[in-house]
Amino acid sequence: MDPRTWLKDLTGYFIFILFVATIGPLLFGFHLSELNPPEDVIRCKRESIHSSLSAPATTASALPQCIPMDPTQWGLVGSIFTLGGLSGALAAGPIAAKRGRLLTMRLTTIFFTLGPVFEALAPNIGVLALGRFVSGVGAGAALVAVPLYISEVAPPKERGLFGSLTQVMVNVGILIAQLLGFFLSKGNLWRVILAAGGAIGAAQAVGLVLSVESPRWNAHAGRKTRAVKDLHKIRGEYFEVEEEIASWDAESDAEDETEATVRDEEQTLLAHDERDAAPRTPSLGKSPSPSRHESRHLSIIGVLRDPASRRAVLAVVGVMLAQQLTGINSIIMYGVSLLTSLLSARSAALNLGVSALNVVVTFACSPLVDRWGRRTCLLSSIAGMGISSLLLAAGILRHVPALSAVAVLTFVASFGLGLGPVPFILASELVGPAAVGAAQSWALAANWIATFVVAQFFPLANERLGGKVYFVFAALAAVFWVFVALGVPESKGKKSVDEVWGREPPRSERED
Repeated sequence: MDPRTWLKDLTGYFIFILFVATIGPLLFGFHLSELNPPEDVIRCKRESIHSSLSAPATTASALPQCIPMDPTQWGLVGSIFTLGGLSGALAAGPIAAKRGRLLTMRLTTIFFTLGPVFEALAPNIGVLALGRFVSGVGAGAALVAVPLYISEVAPPKERGLFGSLTQVMVNVGILIAQLLGFFLSKGNLWRVILAAGGAIGAAQAVGLVLSVESPRWNAHAGRKTRAVKDLHKIRGEYFEVEEEIASWDAESDAEDETEATVRDEEQTLLAHDERDAAPRTPSLGKSPSPSRHESRHLSIIGVLRDPASRRAVLAVVGVMLAQQLTGINSIIMYGVSLLTSLLSARSAALNLGVSALNVVVTFACSPLVDRWGRRTCLLSSIAGMGISSLLLAAGILRHVPALSAVAVLTFVASFGLGLGPVPFILASELVGPAAVGAAQSWALAANWIATFVVAQFFPLANERLGGKVYFVFAALAAVFWVFVALGVPESKGKKSVDEVWGREPPRSERED
């Protein structure tokens, strides 16, 4: 696809709301990586990451220069961010479904602004951990709402490209944290790194005031006039939007038919159960259905009970687990300390380079998601990460710095090819609008739990196993490669969820 054929159709307002929305994923990446460069400075091991001098002893002042922590305490401070993320992800699904994507994103900015205040002013471990938890709540909610919002405001034919910007912005956030950490990881300046996240969160809050709700969500919520008006604002006054508006009606008709079928089945079961308990009331036809926009959204439990959605949820959850359990956050969160023994002070520079490479690769590979397909990108990505894990294990165990550095670079580049951007796209493509919020919550819950496992236990596993821990990641990559090959369908170019899964379309569509 020639970018010139659609780039010219993008409005400045669309680019604005796209950028503002993706600040949420940017802050997720920022907070995920913010403790990586200044780890030794915060823990009183060194005065600066560029020197081997020990940090001075902490004082009894309100803001000590550093906070002594053992590996278990440090693991808790790092991983509690993921527990906050899990809480935010579980809460955001129902809110995004019932109250809208825009309101959910606005709520995240409260946590994004407040959390860094606690972090930057932390006098002890408890306050620092509290700030990390609060920031995590905002990040978890953002990773539910933002991909949904982007998939619904982006031009339908370029959903994959713009959906991949979620991961691009995650990597930009990581790069910003690494860049600040490279220059400010000394003395008491590590607090400035943590405070920067709050400033970015406040800026997003201002931008979201000027943003509009997803037109697709408004249409499904019964506010079609508002939806059409906002769609013209996003696409441009003279852009043809009739086909996109018609797709909203088709989705609503399909959902109405599904709901009617479920009600008919329930009535049949009740009739059998009550056959001998009460006289039958003469049938007047199909029972009155609830309002067209009531009972529209499946709950977190309901999405697992629905046969049409259950398989899709399992597929998305599996891909989210693959994203974390193949080991990417062992580099993002602990890369500087992991490679210090091999590269000494150069480990911080390598991690900065890795973060920059991650942004470049993810952005450069964004068009491939629509060109190659979601499934092909995932399989290539997992294979590359598995091979890189084997090379990294060999480099660490045999003390070959060059091999370790190359393996880290190919590891991160492989992640950016598929496992980075694709998982955030799948939930909106594998399940229907009624189930997408709940499915996204399940997917992000799985992702956050897996992130917690890596964040909490990698330091201990690395201490006991050394480089052998990457053999574990390689084995997990092989398992997830098989899972994707057998259990995840290709959604590229598919017009409906039924087409993705090879199901018969609703009767109304077949009759048309």
